[in-house]
Order: sequence, then structure tokens, then C-alpha cells
Amino acid sequence: MRSIIGWDIGGAHVKAARIENGRVIRVVQTPCPLWPGAERLATVLGDMRDALGKADLHVATMTGELADIFPSRADGVQAIASVLARALSPLRLYGGSSGLLPAEAAGAHVRDIASANWHASAALVARHARDALFVDIGSTTTDIVPIVGAVPAARGYTDAERLGYGELVYTGLTRSFLMALSPRAPMGGSWTPLACEHFATSADVHRVLGALAEDADQMPTADGGAKTIEASRVRLARMVGRDAADATEHEWRGLAAWFAEAQLRLIHDGALLVLSGMELAPMAPVIGAGVGRTIAVQLAARLGRDYVAFADLLGEPASSEWLGDCAPAVAVALLAA
Repeated sequence: MRSIIGWDIGGAHVKAARIENGRVIRVVQTPCPLWPGAERLATVLGDMRDALGKADLHVATMTGELADIFPSRADGVQAIASVLARALSPLRLYGGSSGLLPAEAAGAHVRDIASANWHASAALVARHARDALFVDIGSTTTDIVPIVGAVPAARGYTDAERLGYGELVYTGLTRSFLMALSPRAPMGGSWTPLACEHFATSADVHRVLGALAEDADQMPTADGGAKTIEASRVRLARMVGRDAADATEHEWRGLAAWFAEAQLRLIHDGALLVLSGMELAPMAPVIGAGVGRTIAVQLAARLGRDYVAFADLLGEPASSEWLGDCAPAVAVALLAA
């Protein structure tokens, strides 16, 4: 097929990649939170489809079925599949080892389809790397998948299984609540318990550190305020019961650095748990993807392994940062091609 568009329907964003003759032509991402209601999804799909142009085939994967607007994962899979089928044609759904499935088969293949985007990315990586640790750090979660002998060697498949094995870590570059990183933080020479409120997110941490790309954070801030370093300091201060004026810029940067370290530790712990359950060659690199892949670079250093970017692995031009950010959308299209 000459042209294929791959789709990744998340709970917060929709990502899409246009492939022509086996090469990535364009990758786009649009914010589309599902938890207020799934009605906007059809509009977003239509707008993105029109912008990307006609295709011989559309292939979709999803994680959005976990949004709490749906009574169950099965309901979510079928609801999203229905919206996709109305907006995209011809359409297939990625079902892991069950292959590409027609939308009408969604109800019979919920386990295969639900949150299978990590499997698509890992399957593509395995075609290019015989042994590796694939790490995709998105806005909300981190996937850690070992590749052994050119085969994805994950022990789990469902979210529940992968959480238990360390292969899914619920922390990401922008949307993580800070009280999920640690129950306390060092401030003013003592440990301060954190306010268990949605006062700030990991986006504020990385923004204060100057490590957040301008287009990486597409969701509203915790207080609906500005996306500036100054505003992020105000939000961080609330987490430790303070105002931004109560400490210096240097001290707030130190607090942000501590939160970033706490987040990296969670991901490092997940990687060590994964590696403890298998034999992965010492020279196998970390292959990083996702909007938070700069954290994967740090992880590779801690593990004493080389780092390879997802886009470089595929031999695709690195001119589009979205290619690395939207690995599952790219993967389902290339796998179908």
C-alpha cells in the first residue's frame, strides 16, 4: 500500500503518523482529553484526517479506554472503536499477536486491543534491534520493554500485569501529580510532607529546570494559569505549603531538581525490576522514545548502557521531533506497511 496513517488514541492526546512507501512523511499530535466526555474525539479525528490527507489504510491503537468516562475497559474499547470506524476508512485495529483486526471485532478482542500501543512500538523496535531495552516516556506513563533475540520479551501484556512487573510505570514528563512521586520533599533543611492536592504537575518541575520543550505540555496547568517558570514556581510552592516569595529562585530550582530525581528513581526502579527477571546482554542499548525521552538518556547512563533514539534506530530524519514523541502511531503504520 502506498499510504498508511497510524493512529494512537490516548486519554489525553490523539497522535497520528502518515507513512508513504514505507517512509514517515508527517507526524502530528492534538490534545483531546477523554475524561470530560468522548464527544470531541470524532471532531479531532476528522480534523487530523483532513490535515493528513487520504490514505489507503488507517491503523489504530489505543490507551484511551482507561478514561473514567467509560464504565469499563471493554466499554471504552468498543466506544473508541465505533468512533474510529465512523471517522476512518478503511480501518484496522492493532491487536498485538492477534494482528490487525476489523473494528467490528473489537468486542471479541478487548484484551488484545486495550492499551496495546506499547506492543506495537516494541514489535517495530525488535525489527531493528536484536537486543535492547525499549523505554517510551510519555506525558503520563512510562513503558519499559526488553527486546531479546529480536522479540519483545515483556512478561506482562495487560496494564495490570505490566504494572506488577515494572514494565508500566505511571509517571510521565508533564501530567504526573507530584504527590505520586514522593510523600515528602526536602525544603528549608527539613522534610516537608506534600499537600495531597492537584496543585502542580511534573510539567512544572521540568519547566523550572529549563528542561521542558515549549510544545511538550499541551494540557492546561493545575491552576489554569500561565505556562511560565514564574507561574510554575508558584504551583510548586503550594505543594510544600508555601508561597513563591518564601524562597529564592535557587531554592525552588533545587526543589524541582529533587522532584525530577524522584521521578527518575521510579523509572530506574522499574527498569531494574524488568532486568532482574531476564538475561539481557550487557551491551544491549536503551532505545528511547516519547516526549520524555531526555529522561531515558539519563536512565541509560544509570544503567551503564548506550542510548539510541527511536528515530535514529529507524533511520528516519530527525527533523520532526514528533516522530520520537509518537512512537506507537508511527509503529502501527510501519508494521502495517
